[in-house]
Amino acid sequence: MIDLCSPTFDQLSTALGFSCAEAGGLVELRNPLALENWTLPVLEFTIVLGSVLALVFAILRWRRSGDPTTLALWFGATAYLFVIEPPLYFPAAFGIEEHVDTMFAHNVFTVDFLWGRLPLYIIAIYPLMATLAFELVRMLGVFRKYGVLVGAVCVGFVHHAFYEIFDQLGPQLRWWEWSTTNPVNQPMFDAVPLPSVVVFAALWPISLALCVQFFVGRHTDRGRTFTGLELVWRTIVIGLLASAGTFILPIPATILGMESTTVRGFLYAAELVVVTLVAIPVLLRQWSRLRGRTSDVPAYSNNFVRVYSVVYLGVMGLLWGTALPDYLAAVDGVTSNGDPIGNIWHTIACFAIAILCVAATFTVPRNSVDGHGPVSGERTPHAVR
Repeated sequence: MIDLCSPTFDQLSTALGFSCAEAGGLVELRNPLALENWTLPVLEFTIVLGSVLALVFAILRWRRSGDPTTLALWFGATAYLFVIEPPLYFPAAFGIEEHVDTMFAHNVFTVDFLWGRLPLYIIAIYPLMATLAFELVRMLGVFRKYGVLVGAVCVGFVHHAFYEIFDQLGPQLRWWEWSTTNPVNQPMFDAVPLPSVVVFAALWPISLALCVQFFVGRHTDRGRTFTGLELVWRTIVIGLLASAGTFILPIPATILGMESTTVRGFLYAAELVVVTLVAIPVLLRQWSRLRGRTSDVPAYSNNFVRVYSVVYLGVMGLLWGTALPDYLAAVDGVTSNGDPIGNIWHTIACFAIAILCVAATFTVPRNSVDGHGPVSGERTPHAVR
């Protein structure tokens, strides 16, 4: 639909190798072997499979132990996606084109929705990344020991590490294209807008985790069960409030830095530093307690998250490894194919953090049911209502 093609999106889609006018309709299926390059179907399969498995295990945990926390997390993240993403794809349709131009364009994948705007894997990546980060922090007992807010900050920190491994690689492999002239995307952190590095990688997961733990998780930890209707309305509220949090948490940067890109960049970076300074000592201290068996937090385990975190990091390591020759040969931040490169040092740090967080969960005590039953020390509900 050519009338849905803004000049910016048309330019970005052309750079990615497809025509906005021929991007399909509400749903479009393509041959995975005919995509831009081989990394697209590999990424797509990894993310979609992980997200589906995360949903399956969340349902099983709810049915077997009455713990709907990960289920609320999965659907809350998905609800957040459908609140946030459509206005970014179609600013004119939502009446915000005077304030927000097209920020980016995804490349076309095997399964796409909304005229080439929304690949299936993007729908899947929100709940998958949220599940991995939230459950890794939960396995370390941070929520129970330090409360909702500190636990949510730790989720944002871990999510940032996992997400940035992907975020810093995408532009080089043509998974998407950023509009680098859009003021909303300024300042840039090499190939990635700093607002993406901070807001979408760290702050929105904080908002989501805070809402999930406040409305569902902390009650489940005390042994409460939820009816299906109670879970539905709480999940809807989680999605809406998490979306609001995405606008509230970056306010220091977006408001105080409104007149200066430099100030805005400094404040974005400062928020990420604060998250890091809170999360690192908390995660280290709690891991040490669990390792030394001096923690009074009941053991909690999720084997799926342990295993799929390793799978995700392995696949991303492979993709980064194959992209490294072109990365190292890039001149002025651009490869010989004309693709911008991300920040390798930030990526290495994120890999290190993610690997350490996953490794930590393999070294702490586990409950006997290993994530498929009640958390040790909690009462077992007789039925899921």
